[in-house]
Amino acid sequence: MNREPHPFQIFFLVVIASLPGSTCLAGTIVNTKHNLSATGPGNVRALTEDQICVFCHTPHNAAPFTPLWNKKIEPKAYTLYQSSTLSVTPGQPSGPSRLCLSCHDGTIALGDVLKPASGIAMTTERLSSGMRSNLGTDISNDHPVAFSYYNALPNPELANTLPTTLHTYGDGNVHCTTCHDPHDNSFGKFLVMNNAYSALCITCHDNKTGWNGSAHAISTKQWRPTSEDPLQSVAEYGCESCHVPHSAGGPKRILRFLKEEENCYPCHDGTVAATNIKSQFTKTSHHPVEATTIDVTSNHHDPTEKVTFLQGHVECVDCHNPHATNDMKAEPPKASGRLDGVKGINVSGMVVNPLTNQYELCFKCHGNSGATPSVIERWKNQNNTMLEFNTINPSYHPVTAMGKNSDVPSIPSAYEPLLNVNSIITCVDCHDSDESSAIGKNGPKGPHGSLYKPILRQQYGVSYTAAYQPESESIYALCYRCHDRSKLLNDSGPSSSFLHRKHVVEQQAPCFICHDPHGVQPDGNGDHTHLINFATTMVTAVGGTPAPYFIDGGSRTGSCTLVCHGRTHDGGDSATYGPSQPKAGSKPKLNFRPRR
Repeated sequence: MNREPHPFQIFFLVVIASLPGSTCLAGTIVNTKHNLSATGPGNVRALTEDQICVFCHTPHNAAPFTPLWNKKIEPKAYTLYQSSTLSVTPGQPSGPSRLCLSCHDGTIALGDVLKPASGIAMTTERLSSGMRSNLGTDISNDHPVAFSYYNALPNPELANTLPTTLHTYGDGNVHCTTCHDPHDNSFGKFLVMNNAYSALCITCHDNKTGWNGSAHAISTKQWRPTSEDPLQSVAEYGCESCHVPHSAGGPKRILRFLKEEENCYPCHDGTVAATNIKSQFTKTSHHPVEATTIDVTSNHHDPTEKVTFLQGHVECVDCHNPHATNDMKAEPPKASGRLDGVKGINVSGMVVNPLTNQYELCFKCHGNSGATPSVIERWKNQNNTMLEFNTINPSYHPVTAMGKNSDVPSIPSAYEPLLNVNSIITCVDCHDSDESSAIGKNGPKGPHGSLYKPILRQQYGVSYTAAYQPESESIYALCYRCHDRSKLLNDSGPSSSFLHRKHVVEQQAPCFICHDPHGVQPDGNGDHTHLINFATTMVTAVGGTPAPYFIDGGSRTGSCTLVCHGRTHDGGDSATYGPSQPKAGSKPKLNFRPRR
């Protein structure tokens, strides 16, 4: 049976309702978990006490007087929130925040009140560590409080002026009661407003670039972050799909989980999002997102880090901005909406924010000589892909600009019929999931992971160290996707001028023995047109020369001076290729210079 409110309760309701930031309490707190009386609805309640307000308020000898507080507040040091993205340093909890923590830090018994002096017997002495409502004294994984909103400005992501719909104190100080009304649970979690579609969050964080219209802001896919949460859309959960304001698993930026990638996996494992990205990171070759974690490993990702050259980590947020990503399509070399709002490095090595071309994303990590070495050792080694794709090079795949060859007989192919010599491709045309790019498959796209090293969409040879490999359409599927196999291996016609059939089929020499797929800088050791940059696993220099040489004779002709598959090519007739053969006994003039 429900009891009528105690006369003192009515008095307290009137007093508290008259305080700044309060609302009319009648009929609101009674049916909430903050009603700790014996008639309260929660599991934590008094054994016999039927007053409601007495657990927090007393009309006499209160401490502090405002708001007639009924608990003794002892000095206590809390571990505070820290983040490189927070431009103000929070202070120790004070004012309303300290009053809330007098119960919610779990250190003071719930029935330990000033009046009655004997205290109040409870079903639970204090909030236990297993309860979500027990924040503890370490509040570094909670939304920061006890700081001035004005001191947090200027911040491009925050409203320029103090939101008038939220209660702040003194000099615009943010406290627990800025977001929570302890007397009214109409919106759940004692929030001051309905937070569907992150309405409460964006009251302050209203300038999150790219959020409006982003994939996460408009997604109608249904899910629930935990089994206790209701089933609703990703858009309705909004910020809380990834962030939690209290007891966050990842304290920095209050993420749900400590490991950055695990904040993405609950949706991107194929249960909510259309494809299973999570599975890609278990493949033989993948970007090692699991290798680093904020505050656990060194060189972890930080939003404020310099992107001139990133080393030591790669996280989902290095490539994707979850607040801005969208489904916008783009033609090469432009970046699609999946990369919106991400920083990059352009062909000049300068930071661009945001990036506009897809390759600018890759250059953040691979655009420096300290990048991960190539899986193939070459005579002209270059780990800096930004330099490999430099348009002053004698040859490069057309990623940063159109290629230099006006005639490439092997393209188009049946698989990519729209390609021509004027086409531009992207890094993802080669580095992609084997599930999305192989014929007949439609898995997740992007260089997350693949069965083929280094994250290749299709096979590029059986082994990068074997000198001889039988030719087949599947073994060199990556090359044959763009370069027509039948044209390359035809004994007659202009495309046979470099004897691909003889080398690849008869001699079983892999494509990568002669060709370097990114691009080649000049080094004084012969010509590097047509992506010629010999691999050291099969090709060696002729005695007396510093490196294997290829001399381009023009019009798809040329000669080699090197040792390959046990034979010495001396640049003479037997080592000269092309439709216009030199006269018998003649040799191209070679200008040998020391290898740089």
